[in-house]
Order: sequence, then structure tokens, then C-alpha cells
Amino acid sequence: MPRGSKDKYTDKQQRKAEHIEESYEEKGVSPDEAEARAWATVNKQSGGGERKGGSGQDKSSKEKSSDRSDSAKQAADTRKGKTKQGKLEDKTKDELMKEAQKRDIHGRSKMRKQELITALKKSA
Repeated sequence: MPRGSKDKYTDKQQRKAEHIEESYEEKGVSPDEAEARAWATVNKQSGGGERKGGSGQDKSSKEKSSDRSDSAKQAADTRKGKTKQGKLEDKTKDELMKEAQKRDIHGRSKMRKQELITALKKSA
């Protein structure tokens, strides 16, 4: 027998579970097992009970305003060429190594991250 209340499921999900349950019972599966399999199938297909809509519906107007402001600032920085991709300090050591390889910096394989950053800044 499935656990928990099924109140959070939509009518469509409940009808689907009933239909699947009937199908399993016609195949000779016990009623308890058929119900458990039916709800497992509904959960697998739809991710469980009712879901709230996306698009930031749960955010306050203050949070939305802050997000818009942050997005605008990031867009302005991108237009000015101040992207995160351009900051060497924000890159991983592997990314720095690839950049050093492109610039043919000798001794890069033995360098630490900070040494790679320094070498890349000098080669720019």
C-alpha cells in the first residue's frame, strides 16, 4: 500500500493512477501491489503531487527587483568587456593551463595557479 496522503495530486494524476491500478489488477496483480505500482508510475511520469508554477511566482517584488538589477549590472559589465571569462582569478587551474598552452608559455606544467595568472598577465 502506498504511503502518505494523495490529496496533493491533481484530478488528472488520480484518474491516471486508478486506470493504471485497474490495468495491473486485470493482469492478476494483487490490489495492494497494483495500487503501489500505479502511484509509483504516476510519480515517475509527473514527479509527484501538484507543483507550483515556475517563473519566480514565489518571489517577493523586492527579490524580483533585486534580480533584475543584478541582471542589468551583469549585462552592462559584459558590454564593457568585464565578463567573468576575462578575469583570470575566477578561472580554474585547468582553464589557466589551457590558456597558457595557447600562448605557449614555457614551464607552465610546473606552475601553481597564481604563477599561471602572473605569467598570463605578462604575456597579454
